[in-house]
Amino acid sequence: MKQFQAPATTATTRAPRFQARVARLLSQADVRIGGDRPWDLQVHDPALYARLLSQGSLGLGEGYMDGQWDAVSLDRFLTRLLAARLDEQVHGIGEIWDALRARLFNAQTLRGSRKVGEQHYDLGNDLYAAMLGQRLVYSCGYWRNADTLDAAQEAKLDLVCRKLGLRPGMRVLDIGCGWGEALKFAAQRYGVSGVGVTISREQAEYARQLCAGLPIQIALQDYRTVEGPFDAVLSIGMFEHVGVKNYRTYFETVRRVLSEQGLFLLHSIGTNVSQTRTDPWIARYIFPNSMLPSPVQVTQALEGQFVIEDWHNFGTDYDRTLQAWRSNIEAAWSRLSARYDERFRRMWRFYLAASMATFRSRRSQLWQLVLSPRGVVGGYIAPR
Repeated sequence: MKQFQAPATTATTRAPRFQARVARLLSQADVRIGGDRPWDLQVHDPALYARLLSQGSLGLGEGYMDGQWDAVSLDRFLTRLLAARLDEQVHGIGEIWDALRARLFNAQTLRGSRKVGEQHYDLGNDLYAAMLGQRLVYSCGYWRNADTLDAAQEAKLDLVCRKLGLRPGMRVLDIGCGWGEALKFAAQRYGVSGVGVTISREQAEYARQLCAGLPIQIALQDYRTVEGPFDAVLSIGMFEHVGVKNYRTYFETVRRVLSEQGLFLLHSIGTNVSQTRTDPWIARYIFPNSMLPSPVQVTQALEGQFVIEDWHNFGTDYDRTLQAWRSNIEAAWSRLSARYDERFRRMWRFYLAASMATFRSRRSQLWQLVLSPRGVVGGYIAPR
């Protein structure tokens, strides 16, 4: 009697079908598997196809970190995927839990908010010093009249000071002060004193040394515990870690510590559609407990607290900033610590390239909002 044999159902036998499905998806972005164009996908491990279909963007990022695939121009490949919105067609099963968790829990509590400082900003000042240029400013430069990264970052810091109307003797709060560069610039160029708060120990220690001798205090402190008053408040590249459940508290805190005649400048990456969580790969490897705000989320949170005096979008400048960071870090790997191993470097390359893609495809924006408690008498004229 012939023994019955069940049909093979291994991943190996399904691989051609998985490859065909991935190829059909990529064709929507004019990307070919094994093609000869810079943005075409080069697959080194056929197991990648099942990983992409089951895990979505998480599988794409982890697959790159593991060496399962490459593209000659990683940023151009990812830009085409985002422009074709392929991320909206493939979702990993883990995204269901991520969405439910974001709905049920506040990931950015006083305790939870520390995670991004420990995992990302405390990676090592040597890494950031190599990447960011002359100033450790980890946010978008302003390239309107700049030709270099350092000039673009100085132009951005000066733009912030001019928008706030800083003058000698004013007391300024910097929420998420990073390595202290903005407060140092404001104190030296505009004669202000200030307080900077950060949740990163590495940043706080560096900022204290950077600002030594200036009328600046750096505190390892959550923004919700700050006491005022201040004549002006700025926050550059920190709002992305606040979380939608805390937006109202964030603006209430700024309103509480800001003088009646003061101005608040909010510099933040934003997105076009309201969300409650970030990309799964970004959340796991780069910015845990983070998310990008939408315009409606911002305006709902500040309603009744502030008057919007100006809303400035220069998101395309971030693509150029990221390209400069990539050039810097690629030139520096050989002299950096061995703890930044090959898998870390591939992770970092994917992070920078994916960030370029979000801005280049206009899926992400860079906003600077100027807010006042009661409206500037006679109107506000925004510097550019």
